Amino acid sequence: MSTQFNKPSSPAEHWARLFSAQRLGSDKKAPVQDSARSSFHKDYDRLVFSHSFRQLNQKTQVHPLTNQLGIHTRLTHSLEVSCIGRSLGVMAAEKLHDKLPSGLPTGVTPADVGVIVQAACLAHDIGNPPFGHAGEYAIRDWFMHPERQAILQNMSSNEQLDLLAYEGNAQGFRILTRNEHHPDMGGMRLTCATLGAFMKYPWLATHSNEVYQGKPIHNVQKFGCFYSEAAQLEELAACLSLPRSEQHDGFSRHPLAYLLEAADDICYALIDLEDGINLNMLTYNEVAAIFYELIGERPSTISLPAHMSVRQHLASLRARAMMRLVNAVTDAFVTNSDAMLAGTLQGSLFTHCDASVQSGITQAKALAREKIFNHPSKVRMELMANQCLHRLLDAFIPLTWTHQHSAPMSFEQQQLLMLLKPHLDEHHRFLSDDIYQNTLNVLDFITGMNDHEAYQLAQELQGHWGTII
Repeated sequence: MSTQFNKPSSPAEHWARLFSAQRLGSDKKAPVQDSARSSFHKDYDRLVFSHSFRQLNQKTQVHPLTNQLGIHTRLTHSLEVSCIGRSLGVMAAEKLHDKLPSGLPTGVTPADVGVIVQAACLAHDIGNPPFGHAGEYAIRDWFMHPERQAILQNMSSNEQLDLLAYEGNAQGFRILTRNEHHPDMGGMRLTCATLGAFMKYPWLATHSNEVYQGKPIHNVQKFGCFYSEAAQLEELAACLSLPRSEQHDGFSRHPLAYLLEAADDICYALIDLEDGINLNMLTYNEVAAIFYELIGERPSTISLPAHMSVRQHLASLRARAMMRLVNAVTDAFVTNSDAMLAGTLQGSLFTHCDASVQSGITQAKALAREKIFNHPSKVRMELMANQCLHRLLDAFIPLTWTHQHSAPMSFEQQQLLMLLKPHLDEHHRFLSDDIYQNTLNVLDFITGMNDHEAYQLAQELQGHWGTII
């Protein structure tokens, strides 16, 4: 499938298309800006009031089902990323304004660009299953098991990869463009500008993965769109004039997606480490050393000021680090704007920043990987999460084909179908002869749960009265 579009005649025209207020899935033309509440502000509001966004309140950021107050969930993480994203968008637009021959497109202000990035950041994790990345791994592992070959052989290679390389990013695009608000009729109908900024990986699983004997040939690579939404991706790319990628048969990123990625990494590097201290996985000195690196200072000794608590001092250091990172990233954005427009930029914006900034981000990720992600308590919780999701998949996925058989369903299957039916009815879906679509509909149901709902239902399916942790 390929959509043709006229190549922009100038950078200014290209930026104008990238800031398109046309709503994907809507037949109405993009409205003329006539009030202080722009189409991009409406995107933000639609996201805030959506069911899928509310569900992030009890979904894992880093630590599944933690009882400790103040530890980030996907909701608080998304809110913080959106704040950083807004600052990056506003500052980048202000710096970019003088570089463009004719400035920003008429009607689009730096504040609007900030809101576009803010809304995209708010949605960036909206497709995550329960238990975060552990949930993604659990779904992939379930479909890679030899017993699932009977299911997969009824699907095309494109469809198989959507399950074998299951991605929360692609689930997010499905939610935004198909499931929420107007099921199968455009979803949330967000502006193309916001959806473009949201798409960190504007390509299908087949563009970065291959399948052989029911398993991906290489390590699973990220992608941002299921085969079921391929037409929406083509439509989005045509509206925004996204160039074809030189690396694969997908599209190059929207420039603002680089700001979303940077905002996420900034929160990863700073705030997730603070959670590590609160959970006694990291020490103050380990985290403060990285914060000073990101600030650009190297004190001879790192000690806590006598008049401040650990939390207060890290908050002070975090604010200074964020200020430097926002400046560094937006400078890199302007310097590399031509490459982003052409779709030729390699790496993230951080790879084009000062060496100390790169070093600080690298150290933060390495410390989190070593001391947080591999911590025994986290590993135990992720093993539980894996078993939990496998139990749900064991129960519900067989419904995607057993309803076709002439033999009557078992009592358990009938009851499971009763649990699933309200979800299908709400989204105007039904179980058909298409096992791939049936499977996606069931995954919509399972991955839409928060951690506590998934845990409780899995307990009940094993014959235990669900206990909310």
